[in-house]
Amino acid sequence: MKASELRNKTDDELNKQLADLKEELFNLRFQHATGQLDNPMHLKQVKRDYARVKTILRERKDA
Repeated sequence: MKASELRNKTDDELNKQLADLKEELFNLRFQHATGQLDNPMHLKQVKRDYARVKTILRERKDA
């Protein structure tokens, strides 16, 4: 997911996506801890997407 795509979304859409990513991140961490995670790179990508969404929301709050 690119930052330019996220900047086109509304705050409500970003907050919804943030909640979805947070839940997905929890599930991936749980799978990783139990040894059931198939693709560890997916965990890294979800972390980055989560941080990207939080950054854009913070930019909008400060502006």
